[in-house]
Amino acid sequence: MTGAEEAKAAGKETSRRLFVYNGGFLTQRRIRRILQLAGWSIRVGKPGPGDWVGVWGRSPTSGRGEAVADRAGNPVLRVEDALLRSVLPGRSGNPPLGLHLDRTGVHFDSSAPSDLETLLATHPLDNTALLNRARAASARIRDTHLSKYNAFDPAAPVPDSPYVLVIDQTKGDASITHGGADATRFREMLYYAQEENPGTRIVIKTHPETALGHREGHFGPEDTSDRISLLDEPVSPWTLFEGATRVYSVTSGLGFEAIFAGHKPRVFGQPFYSGWGLTEDAFQVQRRQRKLTRAQLFAAAMILYPTWYDPYRDQICELEDAIAALDAQARAWREDHAGHVAMGMRLWKRRPLQKFFGSGKRVEFVDDVARAIRRRETSDRRLMVWAGRETPEMSPGPLTRVEDGFLRSRGLGAELIPPLSLVSDDLGIYFDPTRESRLERLISDAAAMPPVALERAERLVARLTRARLTKYNLDRPALPELPRGRRILVPGQVEDDASVQKGCGEVRTNRALLARARAENPTAVILYKPHPDVEAGLRAGALTECGDADMVLSKADPVALIEACDAVWTMTSLLGFEALLRSTPVTCLGVPFYAGWGLTDDLDPAPERRRARPSLAALAHAVLIAYPRYFDPLTGLPCPVEVVVDRLASGELPVPGPFNRSLAKLQGWFAGQSWLWR
Repeated sequence: MTGAEEAKAAGKETSRRLFVYNGGFLTQRRIRRILQLAGWSIRVGKPGPGDWVGVWGRSPTSGRGEAVADRAGNPVLRVEDALLRSVLPGRSGNPPLGLHLDRTGVHFDSSAPSDLETLLATHPLDNTALLNRARAASARIRDTHLSKYNAFDPAAPVPDSPYVLVIDQTKGDASITHGGADATRFREMLYYAQEENPGTRIVIKTHPETALGHREGHFGPEDTSDRISLLDEPVSPWTLFEGATRVYSVTSGLGFEAIFAGHKPRVFGQPFYSGWGLTEDAFQVQRRQRKLTRAQLFAAAMILYPTWYDPYRDQICELEDAIAALDAQARAWREDHAGHVAMGMRLWKRRPLQKFFGSGKRVEFVDDVARAIRRRETSDRRLMVWAGRETPEMSPGPLTRVEDGFLRSRGLGAELIPPLSLVSDDLGIYFDPTRESRLERLISDAAAMPPVALERAERLVARLTRARLTKYNLDRPALPELPRGRRILVPGQVEDDASVQKGCGEVRTNRALLARARAENPTAVILYKPHPDVEAGLRAGALTECGDADMVLSKADPVALIEACDAVWTMTSLLGFEALLRSTPVTCLGVPFYAGWGLTDDLDPAPERRRARPSLAALAHAVLIAYPRYFDPLTGLPCPVEVVVDRLASGELPVPGPFNRSLAKLQGWFAGQSWLWR
């Protein structure tokens, strides 16, 4: 039984009473909630028979609870942060994504076995499925540059290789004291790093809490020389490991991560990961005699031992869900922490944009181009513009283009329904094939995608198709009886939409699209579906007559239509991508983002850049997982795509207020003047 399964089982029983004597258990809501879901009822006062005493690891306050437990003879539950914690350190206010709930010890205390050490020493750790999960999860953590703390830019430069990496820690940390070490071990470690690697540069990595000014480290500028440098910049540890020839640690969690980057770290303390044949130990823990593989160590320490928490569904979860949550939150911090100056954003869009991109620093909305560019040049802020409102004068210098994502909402953007997904692109934008976009690059790189990523995409596609989800997810009536024969679905588009203007050649109107579909398929049954924005009278593209269509299906369910048809003919409509997800053949008379990869019949030439031949799962991963960002309106947090799918499928979404509905109705009166709202 995994840690998550045990927590779920415990939660079904009567909660065990846990008496605490540390204010953090009472004031930190996330910690209280994880304990509650794991089957613990927090109390204050004097414990009775059968009760437990909860303490925080080996913290200075843990002695209070230990004294009470000793006097009353109650067992102790030791609580600590899990090894994938948060974006920022706890001292910066971020709550943990998981906890270690240990009934026999603390994972970093080498003086006596902990639950983790017992797992590592006695658990068979031979289950194929478990070890495959461990390999996949460790690879995903490495590929997404996740660590215990994640406030760093994976692209930030690191020292030129080769170098020896020496990992610093904060003074007084309990993992040092109880890991069989002290401050002198750090001096010893630095000495041996130089002696054992003559002539090689030494890079000392400062702890994130030291760099943020929270706690003092063991090394400072006084320890640098022409051979030794101090690195206190927020960089990815995984990038650091790539350039390191050797890694030296006392008890740091980075030593654990170094193992999965392919190193055998030299260890000068007795951390939980030493003694299992995967480290060079200066001070062996004699009772640890078993030899483990990397996958076995990871499985015990990251899958079986911790209790992970899903903040979106408010439940105990598996490691994979915690990784997805931390990946989404870390991506948002990494892209937004410097702040944005946003241009071309209509008033109604600014609130949702602030939620998406302003959690660290509030987005500054500026209407004057020159002023926005000056702000970009005089600060670290990035210039952001709504795609389609970009002007040539913005381009010299970094520019991020923003557009709606592909699983947008339950309702139309033209009706001012806020988005659940947005894309941000620093190269181009997905609907413009005249230049490379970030999405194009992601699709082109799909050949190197690991199997676990493809499996995730396959599960996502299956979930989308089962739940019958599309971009807008409008409530639609059942289809009328359709003519028999080979049916071709032709989706209408907004004719002044940027995807049509940028991505179409000769055929760039709905009338021309229908005419070409009829000319190429004279005996087929052609079903025409007007675009929802056009049907609502909010955008251009309405047809007064549709002579080339056998049937016009206004306000029809797009999924039902795809399922009822044998093929889709389109210019650049997203419905073409949605048809591909449902294994329906698609013919393109323009160059949408999904054309040119060997998955569609392309009547217009695709850019020469599009040479890759991804599978449908690889395309779906790039389009729905890697490219967009998602926002959960219920928790107010950046989230993985699966959370948005759950929200759309259940309809568990905030209802727009009366002002929003009134403004949307007013907008309809000005459909011919779309510049007022778009």
